[in-house]
Amino acid sequence: MSARKQTKYIFVVGGVMSGLGKGIAASSIGYLLKSADVKVTILKLDPYLNVDPGTMNPYQHGEVFVLDDGSETDLDLGHYERFIDVNMTKDNNATAGQIYSMVLERERKGEYLGQTVQVIPHVTDEIIRRIKAVNEPRNYDVVICEVGGTVGDIESLPFMEAIRQLSLEGGYHNHLIVHVTLLPYVKASGELKTKPTQHSVMKLREIGLTPDIIFCRSEYDIEQSVRDKIALFCNVRPDHVIVGKDVPSIYEVPLSMHEQNAGHLINERLTIQKEPELNKLKKFIHSFNNPNHEVTIAMCGKYTELIDSYKSVLEAFVHAGVENNARVNVKWIQTERIKNDKTAAKEFSGVDGILLLPGFGSRGGEGKILSSKYARENNVPFLGICLGLQCAVIDFARYVCGLAEANSTEFDKNTKYPVIDLMETQRAIKIKGGTMRLGAYDCDIEPGTKTYAAYRKKKISERHRHRYEVNNRYKRRLEKNGMIFTGNNNDLDVVETIELPEHPWFVASQFHPELKSRVNKAHPLFREFIKATVKYNDDKD
Repeated sequence: MSARKQTKYIFVVGGVMSGLGKGIAASSIGYLLKSADVKVTILKLDPYLNVDPGTMNPYQHGEVFVLDDGSETDLDLGHYERFIDVNMTKDNNATAGQIYSMVLERERKGEYLGQTVQVIPHVTDEIIRRIKAVNEPRNYDVVICEVGGTVGDIESLPFMEAIRQLSLEGGYHNHLIVHVTLLPYVKASGELKTKPTQHSVMKLREIGLTPDIIFCRSEYDIEQSVRDKIALFCNVRPDHVIVGKDVPSIYEVPLSMHEQNAGHLINERLTIQKEPELNKLKKFIHSFNNPNHEVTIAMCGKYTELIDSYKSVLEAFVHAGVENNARVNVKWIQTERIKNDKTAAKEFSGVDGILLLPGFGSRGGEGKILSSKYARENNVPFLGICLGLQCAVIDFARYVCGLAEANSTEFDKNTKYPVIDLMETQRAIKIKGGTMRLGAYDCDIEPGTKTYAAYRKKKISERHRHRYEVNNRYKRRLEKNGMIFTGNNNDLDVVETIELPEHPWFVASQFHPELKSRVNKAHPLFREFIKATVKYNDDKD
């Protein structure tokens, strides 16, 4: 793209209901633009009053996506990174809590010079400042802004007003509004209903915004007559009504948009000259849809009722599956149900690998320890993440090292053998939000290990989110009995990865590898884990 005089903005908003996939729509648009050599980034604007999602229950908000700089952000930032392969920063996620906190802080400092502080202009000005800040310095041609919630929510009104002002300031060829909406199917009449879309667009126009593209989510194909009706009542051209039909993989959405000419419409409006190159994505989708192998992974955790709690793990399986020419099926295991070796054997019947999920608290902890024990004793490929590593260490300490009362002080403060303990840097901390060991830290990998074979390099950088760690006082005892510590942060003297050399594939990490897995760039640990499960499955046959 030629040098531009002004940053261009794409605003992605939604109507009717939340959870329609605005994040995927924004990410897909980002993919199309980047594939056309446009420098693009994406900003998530969340109307909730929490400062960040770090202290929110996963059942409320899904997983917390941690960035390199330690920011705890919305799970949609994971989609942004996976689709456009750009590392996000704290500037890529702004909540109403952050906005209002900054406004109040400035008021306390006297920066408003005694003015009456109001939503307009002070809050809206701060929102506009945050939108512009994501492109300072001016590294990007296009900034995509996704607004959480739905049009008409009281909480989102200041954000909509800020977008109205910014759109007016930018001018026609420097902004575009994409409205994501729902077309419900009524079985009784056998038809798709457009009225919810009409009403949500009406609400958007009442605010002073007009959609340029309407992205209609549906389980069914949309006939041209339905498109024409939406176009007529919502004041857009029929070709500006884009169908967002459910697809087997979210990575098909950019291709679907492209086939419906959405990329061209965006380029035309924003005066972008180059068309996207999508051959790599087409090859990825072909591999995803035509695997030669099929494996089943046991996902062991305590938030299994809401799969968005582990969204990045699921996407990492997709990436690793494609690179191993395998379809990865998931069997959800609620670890509270695992009470002993017998129930473990029942739950893990037929699986080709066991992944011990991250989490906090003691609920389901004993089941996780027994899950590790089952994988270890039965030579089932195993990957532990964060708490998963800690439970694997407890399992090994209890059943191999003879420390029957070994535990984590998170589970039992008075445990006789605290093989997992609170980090020294965490002991004086009382405030919960943003106080864990967060973000990217270096890790030195031991050559000649499975972990080194995965990464093929001695020094890596991975993202973290934890308060507890392996107690170094027990390292020698664990090593003496066969556990090896393959990755360490030597500056902080923190264990980062472990493995069992006598096991076909038993690896665990204190960090979160799922947060760095991307399309056509599967994370090394997930790639090798799935490779091991394919071999395990083949050997069974």
